[in-house]
Amino acid sequence: MSSFTDVLQRPDFIRNFIIHVELSVLAVLIALIIAIPLAIAVNRSDFASTLAINIGNIGRAIPSLAILVLMLPFFGLGFDNALVALTLLAISPILINAVVGLRQVSRQILDAAKGMGLSGRQILTGIQIPIAAPIIFAGIRTSAVQVVASATLATFVGAGGLGDYIVEGFQRGDIYISLAGASAVAVLAIITEVGFGGLESAFTPKGLKIAQRRRKTK
Repeated sequence: MSSFTDVLQRPDFIRNFIIHVELSVLAVLIALIIAIPLAIAVNRSDFASTLAINIGNIGRAIPSLAILVLMLPFFGLGFDNALVALTLLAISPILINAVVGLRQVSRQILDAAKGMGLSGRQILTGIQIPIAAPIIFAGIRTSAVQVVASATLATFVGAGGLGDYIVEGFQRGDIYISLAGASAVAVLAIITEVGFGGLESAFTPKGLKIAQRRRKTK
C-alpha cells in the first residue's frame, strides 16, 4: 500500500497530472471549435446532416489506441500525436449530438419564428441552440469523460500523463502503482462528469426544465 502513497508524493506526479489535464482540455476545446460550427453548417441539409452523423459514428467505432498508432507517421511520438488523436476522438460525440439537437427543433417553431420576421442567425442563436443545449452539452460531457479516460493511452506514444503509472505498475508487478494512476484518472473523470452535468443544467432554458419535469411526473 505504501507504493500507492509513494506515487502520489513523487515530484513527477504533478507534472504528469498537469499533462493529462492539458491533453484533455485542449482536445475538447479544439473539438468544440471544429464540431459546433460544422454541426451548424450542415443542420439545414438532410443529406449533409446524415453524412456528418455517419462519419461521427465511424469515428466512434475506431479504438483510441488505433488512432494514436495511425497518427505516428504524421506526428511521431510525443504530445502532438496524443493531442491530435484525442481531438479526433473528442469530435464524434460532440458533432453527433450537436447535429441531432439542432435538427430535432420543431419545424413549426422555426416556421413561426420566420413568420415573426426573425433572421436565420436570430433563429439559430435565440431558438435552435438554446433548445438543443441539453443534447449538445450531453455530447460535450460524453466527449470530455471519454477523452480523460483515453488520455491514459498517451503513455504509449511517449506523451506522459497518468497512464505512465498504470503501465509502470504492470511492468514492475506492483498493482498499487497502477492503482494510484487509475484512481487519479477516475477522480478526474468524475469531476468532469459532475462539472459538465452542472453546466448542462445551467444552460438548459427554464421552459425546457419545466417540460422535462412534467414528462417525468406523467
